Amino acid sequence: MSVTGLCQICERETASHTCPGCGAVVCDDHWDGERRLCADCAAGANA
Repeated sequence: MSVTGLCQICERETASHTCPGCGAVVCDDHWDGERRLCADCAAGANA
């Protein structure tokens, strides 16, 4: 699947990942590669 557009978290950087948790497209800065989730979902996983 091709990811295009801006990061749905910062709305500045180009999105390069799609979160399987929420479906958000996010940039590298908002991608948790270890958990393979966006930063928002990864933060919720820590709770």
